[in-house]
Amino acid sequence: MDLDRVFENNEAWIKEKLASDANYFDDLGKGQNPELLFIGCSDSRVTAEELMGLGPGEAFVHRNIANMVISIDLNAMSVVTYAVEHLKVNHVVVCGHYGCGGVKAAMQSADLGILNPWLRNIRDVYRIHKMELDGVLNEEKRYERLVELNVKEQCVNLIKTSSVQKAYRDRGLKVHGWVFDVHTGKLIDLKIDFEKYLRDIMEIYHLD
Repeated sequence: MDLDRVFENNEAWIKEKLASDANYFDDLGKGQNPELLFIGCSDSRVTAEELMGLGPGEAFVHRNIANMVISIDLNAMSVVTYAVEHLKVNHVVVCGHYGCGGVKAAMQSADLGILNPWLRNIRDVYRIHKMELDGVLNEEKRYERLVELNVKEQCVNLIKTSSVQKAYRDRGLKVHGWVFDVHTGKLIDLKIDFEKYLRDIMEIYHLD
């Protein structure tokens, strides 16, 4: 990759934006008021704003390997807290994608060094849903189903947090689970039943 081209692209982008709106960057500098927090995978093919058709200022974005929401990950928890409590987003999206290398690696028994503790969280998802997944005989379909189940479990992890519970109670914040199909470009809504998951876990995870 010629990095000089990046700066040339940036100059072209600036000209394009100013041509359509002379105040574009002045307005952008006034602050942000995004409606949603997008938690996605670091995979280079999953371009958050582009696949949603959004521009700068419309989505607060956090990305990591396999779109995980782990309670002891201070990076992810700081993003969630800031987006929910300070930016007051009304929607939190966990978006996985088919063809996810992190999920595929978690299905294998290889020792991957520093990645092991991270992937263990995905292996826990497999353990929780082992009966269903072992019943999927086609390996590729099983892989895709684990991608979906991983998204659902990360949504549950979000629902366990005090920030999300309080925002739901105070202003009706919702959590959504999506999958991006890299083969077709389509976003698939997994139809997460937010209220049901909340009811199911409230006895143990309810936080005042």
